[in-house]
Amino acid sequence: MSPSAGGLVVFLLSVQVIQSQDGWRVNYLKTDVCAAKGSEVFISCDITYPYGIYPSDIKDRFWFTKEKDGEPVDLRTDSEYSGRVRYRYNSDSDSCYLTITDVRESDSAEYKFTLMTNKPGEKYTGSPGVTLSVTGLQVQVRKIRILPGWELTCHSSCVLSDRAEYVWYKNEKYIKRGSSLLVSSGSTDRYSCYLTGSSGHGSPAVYGPQRPSVSVSPSAEMLEGDSVTLTCSADANPAANYTWYKEHEDSPRASGQIFTITDFTAEHSGNYYCEAQNEMGRSNSTLRLIPFSGKSHSFFCSLTHYINNPAKEVTHRVTRRPLSET
Repeated sequence: MSPSAGGLVVFLLSVQVIQSQDGWRVNYLKTDVCAAKGSEVFISCDITYPYGIYPSDIKDRFWFTKEKDGEPVDLRTDSEYSGRVRYRYNSDSDSCYLTITDVRESDSAEYKFTLMTNKPGEKYTGSPGVTLSVTGLQVQVRKIRILPGWELTCHSSCVLSDRAEYVWYKNEKYIKRGSSLLVSSGSTDRYSCYLTGSSGHGSPAVYGPQRPSVSVSPSAEMLEGDSVTLTCSADANPAANYTWYKEHEDSPRASGQIFTITDFTAEHSGNYYCEAQNEMGRSNSTLRLIPFSGKSHSFFCSLTHYINNPAKEVTHRVTRRPLSET
């Protein structure tokens, strides 16, 4: 799955900077580049040679970010850029170009252009170079006061161009273009955004809590007076917050994923509700502790799950060791 290609995705910021040394000059047209992960980046420069040096005197020219033993490493020989780097040089205008495809966050670095002449040891590097920042996309969730829903906005850690085009997917299917999207409250659908032309690299999906999972510890034998620990967990993005309630009580018993009942007795029986909630919605699960009647007092717990409006309950029964005799 990927958004439809929209051509070259390059965003250049900042101002011209010129480096010169003994008549050499490298003019990087822009010194800061912000690009979305998966896009194609284009960097360019112009070169001025000192008197007596001509393009035919240049035996090698290339871009680099690293040095080894004090010498620059050609990007074309760097395994991290294998198959993703292209150079182009225009001898008529003395212009140099670098293209990096399918950029990664690890590509964030300072890129410099260097030239080596036919004379041993004679070289020139335009420094400082061009700083590339590669960013992943994120979805920001904001409550809309006048509507029963949320506004999702696609954004990045560095400033992309005003020309950036975003597309939205719902459950991995394209739904619309635009930098923002309105969704209804309580939705359990998954929403993600992409930058057109970014080779399928999109934001992590945002969605409301899925059905929580509730566990009990200890899971084996338990005696009256032991501590019982209840744990609730739900898949959600943004991460869910958890609240525990007991039936027929208005105030919550605890907050957080873990709820511990100390000195457990039959009086603690009843329904305990774990509610997972984030900006997108909420979901409930019920832990039911019920004592048996009879000579030996034992209990079992059943997990009953509800999602928003409960339609069907799913029960898991766990029988415990008998409690102390009455």
